[in-house]
Amino acid sequence: MSQRQKAGRNWSGQARKALVFIRPYRTSVAIIMGLTLAASVLEALEPLVMKYLFDKLGSGVERALITGVGSLLLIGIVREGIAGVSNWMAWKVRMGVNYGLLEATVSRLHSLPLTYHRKESVGSIMTKMDRGINGLVGALAELAFNVFPGVVYLILSLVVMFRLDWRLSLVVLFFAPLPALIGMWAATEQTRRERTLMNRWSKIFSRLNEVLSGIVTVKCFVMEESEKKRFLHDVRGANDVVLRGVGTDTRVGAAKNLVTMLARIIAIALGGYLVFRGEITVGTVVAFLGYVGGLFGPVQGLTGIYQTLRKATVSLDTIFSILDAHDHLSDAPDARAIRAVRGEVVFDRVGFGYQKEKSILKDICIQVKPGETVALVGPSGAGKTTLMSLLQRLYDPSSGSILVDGMDIRCLKQRSLRQQIGVVFQDAVLFNDTVRNNIAYGSPGASQKEVEEAARAANAHEFILRMPEGYDTVVGERGGCLSAGEKQRINIARALLKNPPLLILDEATSALDAESEALVQEALARLVRGRTTFIIAHRLSTVVGADRILVLKDGRIIESGTHNKLMAMGGYYASLVQRQTCGLLLPEAA
Repeated sequence: MSQRQKAGRNWSGQARKALVFIRPYRTSVAIIMGLTLAASVLEALEPLVMKYLFDKLGSGVERALITGVGSLLLIGIVREGIAGVSNWMAWKVRMGVNYGLLEATVSRLHSLPLTYHRKESVGSIMTKMDRGINGLVGALAELAFNVFPGVVYLILSLVVMFRLDWRLSLVVLFFAPLPALIGMWAATEQTRRERTLMNRWSKIFSRLNEVLSGIVTVKCFVMEESEKKRFLHDVRGANDVVLRGVGTDTRVGAAKNLVTMLARIIAIALGGYLVFRGEITVGTVVAFLGYVGGLFGPVQGLTGIYQTLRKATVSLDTIFSILDAHDHLSDAPDARAIRAVRGEVVFDRVGFGYQKEKSILKDICIQVKPGETVALVGPSGAGKTTLMSLLQRLYDPSSGSILVDGMDIRCLKQRSLRQQIGVVFQDAVLFNDTVRNNIAYGSPGASQKEVEEAARAANAHEFILRMPEGYDTVVGERGGCLSAGEKQRINIARALLKNPPLLILDEATSALDAESEALVQEALARLVRGRTTFIIAHRLSTVVGADRILVLKDGRIIESGTHNKLMAMGGYYASLVQRQTCGLLLPEAA
């Protein structure tokens, strides 16, 4: 099968899937088509009324004027009424289809694994969603609501034109295919341009999103001017593509208009000659010119179908690059929900690598009892965070299995598993919302009393009350209105309110000053009580009280035991402790 055949088959399959989003509105679409059919019939009657009016000017002028003008006025009022209703209904359908596509793509983006989101930037995804959905909805609306009335009017016009005079009809029909040929010639370039612009705008706004998200870094390294120049240079490049396309479209449009003008002029010349010879009436020529003017609009609209379809392929490719993205972490068909967890966790010979040829974790075997606190320490890149990502099933192990209360997590529904796990990250992610809603994130049904109790347990209640609007204070994007310690205590309150049996603390205090760390550690002590807890830490003073410390290096567990036991061994863990403390102890103690 050739590449073109594969592309055609792929496009037709995507088009059939896109029609699913129109199916709920098929009744409205049918009504709209009925209304546009009526409007097309009325539009086709207008030149005939003009013929009647001009043919009767010689005798019975008053009656002809009253009848003709009254008919034209009535046709115009009814047609505009129909157009208004159909336009309102068409926009309602468009908005419904747009909403359906947004719902499908956003749902898909939320369900796709982290591997997809790490390959695609936020700015790129947002641009693809916006341009792809709007482009596809526009194309579907044009095909459904403009092409059908155009076809109806074209058929009616041709029938009436041949009844009026076959010679004039043949002259006009000679020119009719030319706009189609011109449109087909331009379609390839337009499709290529649309795809180029989609890629360019995705990259431009992807970079802009990164710059605005990292504005502190940009300012600290005095790169504002460079980033501005980069952005504007890229925008100018994209605009150049647009302008070249506008030039092409203008030339194509001018060529089509010249064809229409030429057809009209020749029709006038031939019609005038036939009137002079007495073979047709002036009214016939006037009516015919009305049909010529109206005929080339639908003809050009129909020639635009090919161009519209070509552009729609870009939008379809963009949308279905999201909807059809491979999800290797989807729930198994027989996956079951887990309602309650005692907290036993087993890593059974687990291996993992983000790339097949490079393993990060190798043959990891851990058995954690319910309520036990296990610390994971080791150099950066040893696999500590990766191991916890596997427990949350953000990735699947390359080998081995992970069991929670004796159940393989691959046999559990992901949502139910993650509802049993609370996570406190080093970088507390807060949303641009109120303090209350940030604490209740993950527990949306929580009462104000429950929110305040969680805040008190996290040592956050007092500073929240000092804020301008207390629990109703908006914290800004990523919690920008709060200090690092305040953000982390709200993050802990969120985990406390969720009340999970399994807990992951990923460098929860490493970015805090001593005073903030003391308050956060006190809150964490309440949080870990009675829960199976995994602590990832580089600051080893935070893991001294753990029931067990696992030392990871090069993807393997090289040491395991309590703090005192590992210090007595004098191995790698002891060397880490010595490096972190030697600068703080007196020489004799060191």
